[in-house]
Amino acid sequence: MSHTKLHPETLALHQGYAPDSQQTISVPIYQTTAYGFDSSQQAGARFALQELGNIYTRLTNPTHDVLEKRLAALEGGASGIVTASGSAAIFYAIINLAFAGDNILIADKIYGGSSNLLLHTLKNLGIQARVFSIDEPSSIEPLIDTKTKAIFFESLSNPQIAIAPIEEITQIAKKHQIITICDNTVATPILCNPIKWGVDVVVHSLSKYASGQGSTISGGIVDREGLNDLIKDNPRYPQFNTPDPSYHGLVYASVPLPIFNLRIRTALLRDIGAALSPFNAWLVLQGLETLKVRIHEHSAHALKIAQFLSSHPKVTAVNYPGLANNPYHHLAKKYFKDSLCSGLVSFEIIGGSEQAKKVCDSTQIFSIVVNIGDTKSLIVHPASTTHSQLDTDQLNALGILPNTIRLSVGLENPQDLIADLSQALQD
Repeated sequence: MSHTKLHPETLALHQGYAPDSQQTISVPIYQTTAYGFDSSQQAGARFALQELGNIYTRLTNPTHDVLEKRLAALEGGASGIVTASGSAAIFYAIINLAFAGDNILIADKIYGGSSNLLLHTLKNLGIQARVFSIDEPSSIEPLIDTKTKAIFFESLSNPQIAIAPIEEITQIAKKHQIITICDNTVATPILCNPIKWGVDVVVHSLSKYASGQGSTISGGIVDREGLNDLIKDNPRYPQFNTPDPSYHGLVYASVPLPIFNLRIRTALLRDIGAALSPFNAWLVLQGLETLKVRIHEHSAHALKIAQFLSSHPKVTAVNYPGLANNPYHHLAKKYFKDSLCSGLVSFEIIGGSEQAKKVCDSTQIFSIVVNIGDTKSLIVHPASTTHSQLDTDQLNALGILPNTIRLSVGLENPQDLIADLSQALQD
């Protein structure tokens, strides 16, 4: 099914699957470890990449395949690959490009777990992360050198709710022939398509809005059409242009397939093995079917709550780009469909850390949970939970204060949610 003429909600229901011999409408869960071959010759051909087909579920699986095709179609990309988690997706995307001695550029406003991975864990592997200001794209170019292999940012950041100037970032990257990686978890492909604005690779934590019910951990990677042309003969990426000794001397740039995700599948999934279970892939597929309806409702409810918080005497600041006075509102109008901005809201209250925690503890409908994108409304104090690994200076640099509270607004009636926040703020 071609995804060029169909709308997202149609793709989310049909892309990548035709009923099998049993005429099942729901995509089957292919809960298998391995696959049988017709012959030893066929087995050898598949291992040598002379024939495409299933070998082992760590690499491919029919349920994965449907999810990968749907995700790629929704993002307008060339191919998709699913992973065990969003963190695994980011890790694979980065180490597909960077080796010890290389560096990557990362935005200052990103999820704390991603910051920890990119600043600290990768440092132990010899990969340096250099931080640029998402609000000042001019800060990117001075950080670039011959060892810069990727530029990483979030389309809509968590928990600062900042929108990246995507087009400005990708223009700088193209000038220097560097691959851009955008985390589109919070925005989802329903609201924003980074590839449309020049991004090369999109990553997701599919555990969030994509699945929607807080029932699975999963991740995904989508690469764009034409990325092969950027990689081929690019001195920044010799791993794609020289023989791979672990794969019979294969030169990825010579393969007529999307080679970014091909190398992740054949080398990184093969060796590191952070693969998604077929059942979890099936759970995400169920979520994708209702993603458009849900993300529109999340966004509408979040806007009402942001407006309520903006007028509350105990609230000193509200971060939500859907508000006309928000500094990112103009970017929401440019990059986000109908200026919808997801269900993520953060705000600051009078008082410090203990007062913020008290508000969280006093809610009755909102649950204290560190996930986002659930159908149920969630609340958390980022400085003591999701970003607790960071010191005070790092938190301040990220715009996370001791009195910051983050909401993931769910699908409950917004008036009930407003009443819940109102009573919590009065305590």
